[in-house]
Amino acid sequence: MSLTVIVLAAGGGTRMKSKTVKVLHRIGGRTLLDHVLHAVHEVGPTRVVTVVGTQGEQVAAHVSKTYPDTSLAHQPVSTPGGPSVAYGTAYAVRVAIESLGTLEDGTVLVVTADTPLLQGAALKAFAAEHDAAQRAVSVLSGIVADPFGYGRIVRDADGDVEAIVEEKDATPEQREIAEINSGILAFDAAFLREALPRIGNDNAKGEYYLTDAVQVARDAGLTVGAHVIDDVMQTEGVNDRAQLAALGRELNRRIVDRWMREGVTVMDPATTWIEADVVLSPDVTILPGTQLLGATVVGEDAVIGPDTTLKDCEIGPGARVVRTHGELAVIGPDATVGPFSYLRPGTQLGARGKIGTFVETKNAVIADDAKVPHLSYVGDADIGEGTNIGAGTIFANYDGVKKHRTTVGKGARTGSNNTFVAPVRIGDQAMTGGGTVVRKDVPDGALAVSAATQRNLEGHAERRAAKLEREQVTRETTDPGLGPTDPGAGGS
Repeated sequence: MSLTVIVLAAGGGTRMKSKTVKVLHRIGGRTLLDHVLHAVHEVGPTRVVTVVGTQGEQVAAHVSKTYPDTSLAHQPVSTPGGPSVAYGTAYAVRVAIESLGTLEDGTVLVVTADTPLLQGAALKAFAAEHDAAQRAVSVLSGIVADPFGYGRIVRDADGDVEAIVEEKDATPEQREIAEINSGILAFDAAFLREALPRIGNDNAKGEYYLTDAVQVARDAGLTVGAHVIDDVMQTEGVNDRAQLAALGRELNRRIVDRWMREGVTVMDPATTWIEADVVLSPDVTILPGTQLLGATVVGEDAVIGPDTTLKDCEIGPGARVVRTHGELAVIGPDATVGPFSYLRPGTQLGARGKIGTFVETKNAVIADDAKVPHLSYVGDADIGEGTNIGAGTIFANYDGVKKHRTTVGKGARTGSNNTFVAPVRIGDQAMTGGGTVVRKDVPDGALAVSAATQRNLEGHAERRAAKLEREQVTRETTDPGLGPTDPGAGGS
């Protein structure tokens, strides 16, 4: 039997008060919609349709990029002065089915796009129970301590769903019911085709509600059931920025907890943030204040942190990265980075290499056992195996128009406070003196120096003191009111 999944993403989310449509806001490194689509695809659906409406072009472009196998259905949007559109979940589902042309027999699963904690395993269990029970309609429900504001699941004596009653319509007895409607439903496709035209919009909002299909099924003598999800937080939706932050914290707590259970040491879960697409190996250690973002991958026995942010980085086994900000960088096995390093895109550090304190790198390939220990900028460079770059070195890669590349060979030793004016090559086993400005290639094994010969001016301190004394006497003669302790006379 086929499984068609319809993802409802047409709402604008006005309570977010944002130029970005609600379902494209992010937590855990993914948009709300991406979290849901990820869960949906884990179920193994035959077809997935995402219904877009407000800012539909923005949402459609995002879906086409991240999940290109997902179909799109465009729900009309009311415009000022134009014909009004009667919205509602049933209307959105009808738009989705019309976009498919035909709805194959099987199961139709309808989910909302603003439930980022939803997991594929929960959806799979829900769809399996619906199919096994051969129901017309199934509701994914949950038991909550405080059901205020939710639609209640009213069951009959046999345990089947008799109705879904909204808070405002519930009797005092019904308000005591703790089982609530999540808004996620499963349908027999044949029943849904017949039921949708029978759902009206005779209600206060003038909208077509998909939950009215429950009554349609009951009137036809068909079975309606509810599947109680153990983890009801998976069905929590986002309506405003406060809820976005709350679910972001909960998602992060779950991600961190999962990695700890898989063999990762997290010293302080409260200050550690790990996004959904990060991959960690056993025996990784994460110290407080660390953020691992994007598609970052960390090898076993690596130690990350404290106070480190890595986005889309690859960290090799046994590497140590401390107090560092990095993006699109690759750090080799047993290498060390930091503290206070800035790794910009294109940085590659080889095995056992070092990028040290207050070093910034960009589009730089630093080979195995090579070191840039401190106070340097390395941009657009290739540094050979075993080379050491002296403190305070600048790779001057920009001539005002174009970027150029510097190459330093194997086993080179460069002095402190060097400037390499690209394009330039420093050969294997070459050396440079302190303060050298390298403007032309240095041959293999050569020593390059560019500083002038040192001059020592004997007696300079005595001459300077005599000069200052003469200037003081001149000021006092010109203005007797100035004494030696007057600030104007240089006193303290």
